[in-house]
Amino acid sequence: MTRKLPATDVVIVGLGWTGSILAHELTGAGLNVVAIERGPWRDTATDFPPAYAQDELRYRIRHDLFLRPEQLTMTFRNNASQTALPIRSWGSFMPPNGVGGGGVHWNAETWRFLPSDFELRTHLVGRYGEKFLPEDMTIQDWGITYDDLEPHYDKFEYLCGTSGKAGNIKGRIQAGGNPFEGARSREYPTPPQKQPYGPTLFAQAAQEMGYKPFPQPSGNLSQAYTNPLGVTIGPCTYCGFCEWFGCGNYSKASPQTTILPALIRRPNFEARTQCEVSKINLDKSGKRASGVTYVDSSGNEWEQPADLVLLCAFQLFNVQLLLTSGIGKPYDPRAGEGVIGRNYSYQVTSSVGAFFDDKIFNPFIASGSIGMCIDEFNGDNFDHGPHGFVGGGYMGAVQTNGRPIQTARTPRATPRWGAEWKKAVAKSYLRSYETVTHGSCYSYRDAYLDLDPTYTDRFGRKLMRLTFDFHDNELKMSTYLTDRLAEVAQKMGPRQLEKHPRRGPYDVTVYQTTHTCGGAIMGAEPKTSALNRYLQSWDVPNLFVMGATAFPQNPGYNPTDTVGALAYWAADAIVNRYLKSPGPLVQI
Repeated sequence: MTRKLPATDVVIVGLGWTGSILAHELTGAGLNVVAIERGPWRDTATDFPPAYAQDELRYRIRHDLFLRPEQLTMTFRNNASQTALPIRSWGSFMPPNGVGGGGVHWNAETWRFLPSDFELRTHLVGRYGEKFLPEDMTIQDWGITYDDLEPHYDKFEYLCGTSGKAGNIKGRIQAGGNPFEGARSREYPTPPQKQPYGPTLFAQAAQEMGYKPFPQPSGNLSQAYTNPLGVTIGPCTYCGFCEWFGCGNYSKASPQTTILPALIRRPNFEARTQCEVSKINLDKSGKRASGVTYVDSSGNEWEQPADLVLLCAFQLFNVQLLLTSGIGKPYDPRAGEGVIGRNYSYQVTSSVGAFFDDKIFNPFIASGSIGMCIDEFNGDNFDHGPHGFVGGGYMGAVQTNGRPIQTARTPRATPRWGAEWKKAVAKSYLRSYETVTHGSCYSYRDAYLDLDPTYTDRFGRKLMRLTFDFHDNELKMSTYLTDRLAEVAQKMGPRQLEKHPRRGPYDVTVYQTTHTCGGAIMGAEPKTSALNRYLQSWDVPNLFVMGATAFPQNPGYNPTDTVGALAYWAADAIVNRYLKSPGPLVQI
């Protein structure tokens, strides 16, 4: 039997980056906020202290911080002609679990998108013509501009204390920064991290080839920093245990190190952990959310009424909750109609491995976002006309780790086990280096999310089904980017070079990145988007949906800076517009 709780002003589903930001902004506006989180409470001192935080077997191999597939999983297939099967062990991406969400285990690479990324279709059609785009590509504009979002990028970066070097301040190009970035209002809050030998060598090679290398913007801080909320973050120790791990040194920006210490002191905020929301409830009209239903760790079911519902879970689970709650029209790929599940996209990464005889790189001196990059081949920073594809990505030498289990590079043709393998690992550990590309992934009519007709979860809800594969446009892009990267790597002077462009089909069992996007995208009109420009549901105006769920397609950057900026953008709209006049913020 479901027991009904006293009503609150706001209920938030998921307490990661976006849930924490919205809770802080709305409690600051005087609202009572309840956050419901499926996983446990996590804190630095008790959950990942330096005594055991750097445990590769526990966290990287055994997935200690992540959702267990037996708790909730999804099914996958490459195309609609296949039968989707349940994912029983995470591979390609890692769904977070617990307070802090993906903000606990990210690499902290803190990139802004390009201005043209937000008006992508308009921009590309204007430059190349409609026929240049693949017929089944469904990219679209976001309904907002970079200039709309810039103050909110700034606010998120100053919350995090992001380390970097600006390349464009108020339209003036700055030496040493990324000259392709959109104009920012001021410098990064902290200077770039110190660069080890590998990124330094890459930057020298790139500069000699006429490119403009710059330090990667980093949420692993170069120095101690106290943010506007009065929370102090420590300097990075370059231990190289960032992605997959919680930071034991308080030096990686996360909800725990930037915002939760301020939020939990507020009497009008409450967090309920190990409680899984099973449904967003609607009133009789079907046009207003009345709250949520959730199940606690003892199996008791509760109804939490609320005036405002904010969906802040991991991207894939936001979409599943919308579908199982009957909110919005499900996407039908055959008709090309409907919006919930539409425009699922991912990321296209590749690498170039290099083996040296005369250089020592000390890969264990690392952080999740230390490195030197170039942006000449990202977005539409170069002429795509001769190449027959659109999109791009940044590339660089990003020295994230030298962890012993998985950082054991060996040249091709090395045996995969035995004495010769051990000998090759020992020879290559210090004398090899991997450079990377981080490419865009545009959206297509046949890449989508829906409910699986066969499999259900422990609550009897249908599992979500992913239908996705890489398209020729993305594979051409990856080959091109990898070739350009190999040219720079070759100039670093290796004995041997190995190119690893992304190949199809997409393999859900092999880790690539957790940058899953789309499924309830933002846009200018309800026919092709689930959310308006303020991330407000077109169908249920007191429901807002956060995170990469709203991305119409994925640019060639890591998403978290934009996810944080969009959360501040939506919070500002709720506080300064919605609360004064509850209802649709965009009239159609």
